[in-house]
Amino acid sequence: MFKSLGLLLIVALIVFVADQAIKTVFVDGFRHYTNCIDLILVYNRGVAFSMFAFLAENLKWIQLALLVGVVGYTLWLKQKCYIIPVGIMIGGGFSNIFDRFIHGGVVDYVYWHCGFNFAVFNMADVLIDIAVVWLLILNYKPKYCEVK
Repeated sequence: MFKSLGLLLIVALIVFVADQAIKTVFVDGFRHYTNCIDLILVYNRGVAFSMFAFLAENLKWIQLALLVGVVGYTLWLKQKCYIIPVGIMIGGGFSNIFDRFIHGGVVDYVYWHCGFNFAVFNMADVLIDIAVVWLLILNYKPKYCEVK
């Protein structure tokens, strides 16, 4: 169990540090505009598409409780195949929550507007989505996940 927890923490730390490093570039003033993708700074006070912004300060505490619950549940399952995707999800999630504590909102910076306008997002958002898909595959295709 300690090896699994150590791996989870290492993966989460790598994602957290990488995401925060990229966000720092945008907070420090970097901007770039193209025909399809703009790299701009936006502080998202809600979650996806600014939903739940009305929760204001409470949102970061709700998200923190959910992430702690995910870690606890993952460790309780004792399935090693969940460790890396959950580590990715935790690292991205904590990075976004950290933004809420430091900046008052999540630092988003990728604005897709090629053919249609999409929400502004960041690397942590993409990694969280990848981790969720990975976990869904592991959950619905048990042959990829050995029970320990």
